[in-house]
Amino acid sequence: MKRSLELSILFFVIFSGLSQKDLAQGLSYSNGSDFGPSISGTLSGQVLDKAKSTPIPGASVLIPDLKLGAIADSTGHFHFGMLPSGTYLVEVHSIGYKTLTETVVINGSTVVNFGLMDQFVEESPVVVTGLSKATQIKRSPVPIIAINHQFINTNLSTNIIDAIAKVPGVSALTTGPNVSKPFIRGLGYNRILTLYDGVRQEGQQWGDEHGIEVDQYGIDRIEVIKGPASLSYGSDALAGVVNLIPTPPAPEGKMVGNLTTEYQTNNGMFGGSAMLGATKNGFEWMGRISHKKATNYQNSVDGRVFNTAYNETDGNVSLGLHRAFGYSHLSLSIYDALQQIPDGSRDSASRQFTKQITEIDTFRTIVTPEELRSYSIAPLHQHVQHYRVYSTNNFTIGNSRLGVNLGFQRSVRREFSHPEEPYQDVPGLYLQLNSFTYDVKYYLPSVDGWDFTVGLDGMYQDNTVTNGTDFVIPSYRQFDIGPFALIKKTIDKLDISGGIRFDTRSFHNDELYTKPNPVSGFDMPVTGADTVGAYKRFNNYDHNFAGISGSLGATYNFTDHFSVKANIARGFRAPNIAEISSNGVHPGTNIFQIGNSSFKPEFNLQEDLGISFTSKYLEISFSVFNNTISNYIFNQRLLNADGGDSVIVPGNQTFEFQQRKAQLYGGELNFDIHPIKALHFENSLSAVYGINKDIDPKLQSDSNKYVPLIPPLHGVSELRYDFPEKSAGRIGHAFVKVQLAYYAKQSRAYLVDQTETPTPGYTLFNAGAGAGLLNKKGKTIFNLYVMGNNLFDVAYQDHLSRLKYFEPYPTDPRPHHGIYNMGRNISLKLEFPLDLR
Repeated sequence: MKRSLELSILFFVIFSGLSQKDLAQGLSYSNGSDFGPSISGTLSGQVLDKAKSTPIPGASVLIPDLKLGAIADSTGHFHFGMLPSGTYLVEVHSIGYKTLTETVVINGSTVVNFGLMDQFVEESPVVVTGLSKATQIKRSPVPIIAINHQFINTNLSTNIIDAIAKVPGVSALTTGPNVSKPFIRGLGYNRILTLYDGVRQEGQQWGDEHGIEVDQYGIDRIEVIKGPASLSYGSDALAGVVNLIPTPPAPEGKMVGNLTTEYQTNNGMFGGSAMLGATKNGFEWMGRISHKKATNYQNSVDGRVFNTAYNETDGNVSLGLHRAFGYSHLSLSIYDALQQIPDGSRDSASRQFTKQITEIDTFRTIVTPEELRSYSIAPLHQHVQHYRVYSTNNFTIGNSRLGVNLGFQRSVRREFSHPEEPYQDVPGLYLQLNSFTYDVKYYLPSVDGWDFTVGLDGMYQDNTVTNGTDFVIPSYRQFDIGPFALIKKTIDKLDISGGIRFDTRSFHNDELYTKPNPVSGFDMPVTGADTVGAYKRFNNYDHNFAGISGSLGATYNFTDHFSVKANIARGFRAPNIAEISSNGVHPGTNIFQIGNSSFKPEFNLQEDLGISFTSKYLEISFSVFNNTISNYIFNQRLLNADGGDSVIVPGNQTFEFQQRKAQLYGGELNFDIHPIKALHFENSLSAVYGINKDIDPKLQSDSNKYVPLIPPLHGVSELRYDFPEKSAGRIGHAFVKVQLAYYAKQSRAYLVDQTETPTPGYTLFNAGAGAGLLNKKGKTIFNLYVMGNNLFDVAYQDHLSRLKYFEPYPTDPRPHHGIYNMGRNISLKLEFPLDLR
C-alpha cells in the first residue's frame, strides 16, 4: 500500500514542485501497521444550546474537507479519531438551530465545544465544489448556490435535474418527465459540466434527449456554480458546474440505512430505494439499490402522451478508509434505463396519438387506451446504460495535501427505431463511450494567509458508433489536459480569490463509408474495397483546440449581516462532436443534424456582482451578471425556398449548427421573510436575456435579434410553516407549505426559419405537507411527505420543452399545437430512516 501511494505522489511531483523532504515526511509511518503521516490528531468536544448551556443530542458535526461526520451522543459529546493535522472548517447543525461554521486547528488531541443558537434565518452554507478548500458561500467570490437534502425531499420532482429547476438561475431542457438537461443562466448542453461526487459525468451530453444518468434517490445535496469562475474543470464548464453529491458515509461507529417508497399519480410512477452503510475504526462501506417505473404521463390537452413511459434501475456500492494520512474512497455505480421518446405523430382528424408499425411507415394506427395506460416499453425506445468506477483520495503530506481523483465510465446508448420483426432488437443509433478521467490537485502550505493550489485534470474518450444502422456522428477519440493554479487570501473581512488555467483538447474523428445491407436494407459501415460506390458520410478530421481561462474575484463582509461580492472570469469551450461532425438522422429527435468542422472554440467573459443581507427576520440577496460569448454555437432550423421544411430524410426536420457572437445578461433576486421562527415566506425571481450580436443593425429584426433556448422571466413564492418540535407529542419535523411558480411569456425567441416560437406565460400552484412519526426516545420511525404540483391542472408548455415542437400538422387551424407538459401530479412518499448503531 505504501508503494502504491508513492507512485501516486510521484505522478504529481514534477508538476507541483513537491520537495523530497515533504515526500519523506508525508510517507512516514506512525507505527508498523497504521499508514499515515507521523503527526496525527483527534477532535472531540460537546455541542450545546448556547443560550441554555444544555447538550444537544443527535447534533451533526462535519469536516467537509475530510468527508467525515460524527453524531453527538445523548450528552452532546462527539469524537473524531485519526485525523491528519491541519486547519479545517467544521460545520455543526441540528434541527431547530442555526448552523454553525468554525475554523479549527487540529494538532494532537484537540478539544472544541460548539454552541448553537436558536435563530430564524439559516447560516450561509459550506460548499466544496471548485474551491481550494471548504468555504462558506458568503466568503466565496464565485457565484455558487447549495441545495440541501431537505429541499430535494420536500419538492416534488420527476428526476434529479428537475429537482433543481426551481432554483434561481437554473432551468431544465426537457424531453418528457424523465429526461432533463441542466441550463444555467440560459446556457446548457456541453457548456454545463455535471459532476457526480466531484468526478465529471460523461454520457453523450451533446444529444437533445440525452439526460443525466444518475440515481435521483442517491443524491444528498447539490452545489451549482453559475458561470466560468471555477477553474478546476476547464472546457465544458464555460457556463457553470452542477455537482451532485451522494449520500455521505455513516458516522464513526454507526450503521445507518434508509428505505424510501414513492408513488406519483400523473404517470403512475412507482419508485423505491434501499440504502445500508456503516463505519467502524475509519473503515466505511455503503450500498444502495433503486428502481422506478412509470407509464405515459398526461395533461388536460393531450390526455396521455404516448411513448413517455420509462423503467429505470440503479445500484451503487462504495468503500472508504480514513486514517491520519487522509482518506481514500472507491465507488462503483450502474444506471440502467429503458426510456421511451415520443415522436408526436397524430391522427389528422381526431388528433389522437398514432404509432409507427412498419419500416416504410406509409400508414400508422391510433394508439389504444390500453397501450396509453400500459407500463410496458414499446419497441421504439432507448436503452441507456451507464457504468462508473472511481476513486477519490486525499493525502496529507507534511503541511500540504494531495488530492488524486481517478475514474472510468462506460456509457452505452441504444436507440431502437425499427418497428418490425425481426429487427426490433437492432438498434438504430448505437453509441459506446469510454471515458477515463483524472484530477490531481496539490494544496500547498499556507503562507501568511495565502492559500495556493496547483492542479492538472482532463480525460481521454473513445466513442464507437458503428454497430447500429443510423449514424448521426462518427466514431471519435479525444484527449483533454488542463494545468491550473488557484490562489485565495483572507484579510479580516475581505476574501480574494483567483487563478489561471490552460486547456488543450486533441480531437480526431474517423471517416465512415456506408452501404445498404443486402438483407435488411439498413445502412451498414463498410471498409477497404467495399467503399467503392459507398456513401462517404464522414471525413477523417484532426484538430487541436486550446485556450486560456482566468478568474479574479473578491468578497467583503461589512458585518455579519451584509456582504458584497464581485467576480470577473474568462471561460473556454471546445466544440463538441455533434457541432463539428454531425451528418445524419438522430432517432428520438425528429431531426437531420448538420455540423460544421470549421467551428472555432467558444470564449466568454462574464462579470458578476452580488449583495447579501441577513437579519433575524429578513434575508435578501441580489446578483447580476453580464456574459459575452465569442463564437457562440447554436442550432438553427433550415427551410427551403418555399418556406417549408428543408427535407433531407422524410419525416425529419433539418437543423444546422451556426456560430455567432452573443451576449447574455440578467440576474436573480431572493427575498425571504421570517416574521416568526416557524413561518417562512420565501421568494425568488430570475431573469436572463440573450442577444445575437453578429447581426447587421440594418438587417436586425425581432426574428433574428435573440438567441435560442433562453428561459423566460420566472419566479417562485413559497409560504411554509414548520411546526415546533415536540409540540405534537410523537409527531416531529412537521411542515405545510403552498407555492406559486410564475413564468412570464417568452416573446424574445429566435424565430428565424421557425427555429423557435414564442411561448405563452403561465402560473402553477403547488403545495405540500410532511411529518415524521417518532418513537418514545424521539427517534424517527418514518417520514411521510404528500406533495402536489400543478394542482389546478393548468395546460402549459415550458419554453425549454422539446415536446413543444413535436407537431405533425403545423398549419392545423385548431389550437394547442405540439405536446404539453405534465398536468396535475400528486406524490406520496414514505421514508424509513434506520439507525442500527
